Parts: sequence; structure tokens; C-alpha cells
Amino acid sequence: MAIQIVMDHTGDTRHQFDAEDIKAVAAAERRFNELMFAGFTAASRTASGDTTVTRTFDPTAEETLFYPRLVGG
Repeated sequence: MAIQIVMDHTGDTRHQFDAEDIKAVAAAERRFNELMFAGFTAASRTASGDTTVTRTFDPTAEETLFYPRLVGG
């Protein structure tokens, strides 16, 4: 089961999807694109446990974290 974790001002929201389910993958890709368009940054965890910034949807990623653009002052 893959998961997309969206961080925002309310905390985090977790969206699990089955990478074998075509409809679930399409919904996850749509969510990915919407969040990227809204200015979120996406990071995926690699097999070794490191994280890497990603700009394209990867249905095989087990965990993708989205965090909003940080605004400094």
C-alpha cells in the first residue's frame, strides 16, 4: 500500500492507495499534480531510507511527503 502524506497548517493528511488499482493510481496522480500546481514540494523515500525531491508522480513510491512552500520574512 502506497501513501501520500500532505503537510499543511492543520497538521497532516494521509492518503493511502493500492498501486495495483488503476482508479486509485489515477486519483493519486491527480492529487500529486494538484498539490504540485498549488506550490507544494514533494519528496519520496528511497529504498535506503533517504529522501529525494521529486517533480513527477511515481506510482511505485511507497511514501511521498508533500509540504507547502515556506515563506520567510
